[in-house]
Amino acid sequence: MSSAVDLAVVYRIANAPVSLFPFPHLYVRDVFPADYYAALRAQLPAPGTMPTIEQSRGVRGYPDRFVLPLGGELPAGLTGPQREFWGQFARWILGGRLARAVLEKFEPYLEERLSQIPAFEIFDEAMLVHDRTNYALGPHTDSPAKVASLLIYVPRDPHFTCPGGPHHDFANFELMATMPFEPNSLFAFPKTSTCFHGVEPISEPGIGRDIVQYNLRLKILQGGQTSPGLQ
Repeated sequence: MSSAVDLAVVYRIANAPVSLFPFPHLYVRDVFPADYYAALRAQLPAPGTMPTIEQSRGVRGYPDRFVLPLGGELPAGLTGPQREFWGQFARWILGGRLARAVLEKFEPYLEERLSQIPAFEIFDEAMLVHDRTNYALGPHTDSPAKVASLLIYVPRDPHFTCPGGPHHDFANFELMATMPFEPNSLFAFPKTSTCFHGVEPISEPGIGRDIVQYNLRLKILQGGQTSPGLQ
């Protein structure tokens, strides 16, 4: 099953058109096969069984974001079927075809940035995320360690760029587009100094949002003369 899902997801991403304005990005509907997506929904953990992002990753200031890192030890609160499903999910999504498909999709837009790094490795990570009503993220371009991530903002100052790290004030940006939060949809973009994105606050009480987040990350090697690239 996982091999069929892997191929189906890669097919959808590899054949999706890339929109170039205001920065390269793609939006894919029905990214998982329907039966697999139904199984995924059925095995979502209760929010109370997931640690906060501060507990799991040491990121402070976001008490309304709960994160379940995949590929490592799963929390004890998960049921047996949940542990089996998410363990299998991690095994097919990490270190396989998906990483290469995403990198190849965005390679033309990453070439300038990566060409300036003498030696590096690219690896992937995945996590299940649950956001509650008050969660929000100001416009930002992601950590410099990011290569690609699976809301779009345009800065009011057309010359403004950001190497990554800080989150900026919403007031300094024009909202260009909002990606529809639809079931089984995917939004992806490369990490560059102009790929500003964020999460606006949700005004309705009691709203939750579940996301599978998949990232390609960069590890800079010391003393090397060549770039091994994707590992």
